[in-house]
Amino acid sequence: MTSETETGGVTGTKDKDYNLIWYVESCLSNALRLEQYIQDAEREKDSEVAELFRKAQADSRKGAELGKALLRSRLNGG
Repeated sequence: MTSETETGGVTGTKDKDYNLIWYVESCLSNALRLEQYIQDAEREKDSEVAELFRKAQADSRKGAELGKALLRSRLNGG
């Protein structure tokens, strides 16, 4: 089965807002995971890798905020 054919039959969820919820959760989870990677890089005194992970973490936070705003407007009827 491809993602093109899944319309909620498998998951029971056709709701596009659910997809936004999943996206926000994934972004936040990624931001948390990257925090550990940053700490690992700092412990090894690898500032280059730590900085890469900080940028990725900022992008994940931004994605979560954008997703939350869009979800909020849709759930409020906007």
